[in-house]
Amino acid sequence: MDIKILGTGCANCDSLEKATQAAVSELAIDAQFEKVTDPGEIASWGVMSTPALVVDDEVVLSGRVPSQDEVAALLADR
Repeated sequence: MDIKILGTGCANCDSLEKATQAAVSELAIDAQFEKVTDPGEIASWGVMSTPALVVDDEVVLSGRVPSQDEVAALLADR
């Protein structure tokens, strides 16, 4: 699974990354993480509000920090 965290490095972006890593660990998913901080690249994904979560080249969440359980549910559906 290819996971991207889109955000400029704010506290919310860090929280999303931590929740996502915890969910991946909980589900025992083999995943590669990438942090995207370039505003131009973030905009190219059509994201106007960060943080955002991209899973296998699909934006699955943006503009808020979900709980670890919510991230796990998003990942389990893949």
